[in-house]
Amino acid sequence: MSTPGLFPNADQPTATSSPLAERLRPRTLEEFVGQADLLGPGRPLREAIESDRLQSLILWGPPGTGKTTLARIVAARTGARFVAFSAVLSGIKEIKGIMAEAELIRRQSGRRTIVFVDEIHRFNKAQQDAFLPRVESGDIVLIGATTENPSFEVTSALLSRSKVFVLAPLQSGDIHTLLARALTDARGLADVALQASDDALAAIASYANGDARIALNTLELAATTVATRPAPATASDGDPAVGVIDVELVSRVTGRRHLRYDKSGEEHYATVSALHKSMRNSDPDASVYWLARMLEAGEDPLYIARRLVRFASEDIGLADPQALVIAVAAKDAVHFIGMPEGNTALAQATIYLACAPKSNAVYRAYQGAASDATERLAEPVPLHLRNAPTGLMRSLGYGQGYRYAHDDPSGTTDMPCLPEGLESRRYYRPTNRGREEAVRDRFEQQRARHEPGDRDVD
Repeated sequence: MSTPGLFPNADQPTATSSPLAERLRPRTLEEFVGQADLLGPGRPLREAIESDRLQSLILWGPPGTGKTTLARIVAARTGARFVAFSAVLSGIKEIKGIMAEAELIRRQSGRRTIVFVDEIHRFNKAQQDAFLPRVESGDIVLIGATTENPSFEVTSALLSRSKVFVLAPLQSGDIHTLLARALTDARGLADVALQASDDALAAIASYANGDARIALNTLELAATTVATRPAPATASDGDPAVGVIDVELVSRVTGRRHLRYDKSGEEHYATVSALHKSMRNSDPDASVYWLARMLEAGEDPLYIARRLVRFASEDIGLADPQALVIAVAAKDAVHFIGMPEGNTALAQATIYLACAPKSNAVYRAYQGAASDATERLAEPVPLHLRNAPTGLMRSLGYGQGYRYAHDDPSGTTDMPCLPEGLESRRYYRPTNRGREEAVRDRFEQQRARHEPGDRDVD
């Protein structure tokens, strides 16, 4: 049994007016293409589906990789009651109703209920927690599908009771197989006189970027374009001429390659992480590539600028003080001239930051100081470090021990400037990279004037 709104007539051929991707949705594991690591012969997930012994699970993967298709296959094979709904369209009231009904059916007949939740990451914590009692009692088996990282989008309580399976983007060969099947399958384009070259199918697969739905939609658009052309002449043997889908046609209907990206989802965080790690690894080519991936996919350029400013201080710091200046200048340039003209300012800053010497000494210094400032008992500011004292304050001892650094020939004094109990702490530890090497030498000379026994802070 399935909820009509999500799986209409799941075990029946789909109406020919439906999109090609819907008509060709695999009905059995044998028709399923891709995900061999999960669904190959002898794999645990395949065996659990075939033996109807599923436990609660989360299917995590990008769009067009087969999550909903797997749920449909389970719905067709299971002897359990099957209920499916979308987190986009349903709320807590529907969840509670389904949970109550599942409990009643289990008590009366012993029959379990499999609940499929599409886009489960769109449910909030309270909605997700509504499943817990019935999952724990065994009244339901939960199957959740999500394009977002379950670690962040699914509650820890639900995750601990579920097995997470990761679906990968389809390989080009898998998509090529699906496209070739679409041209010959009776549910697809078999009744249309069409031919498609291998190069054309490869171009569609490249454009789809691992998404079967995009690939099939593109093939359908190309087929429609061929069909709307003037009727072809008949061949010499009297048979109708065949419409041809070639690379040129594919190029016209696709335009630019589809970039898988979500400005607030998993791809967003994965790509910005790749940008950070490439700059940190001093790889300017990879850095500018990931920058372009983000910008061309529609990322907010000011978000990228903010990340570059943070990187300049966190990962470079005083090893090259100019890095922060350039990052802030890039931010100002983007704000001033906008996009797309601002892309080169961001590229200039990205390449500079990637090539700059790296040091996280400033970051570590702040982390150590912040730890002491928040975790230790706050000591009062020493009297000799406070504001200029009044006569009364001087009579009470304010300002004693204060020495004016500019009066000292070296420009520094050995006056203690940390609170009592922290006098020997060293937060800033310059490296020997870039300009920080000179800073380190100067600091060592200054610290040599102080008492020995300074303690480093990691």
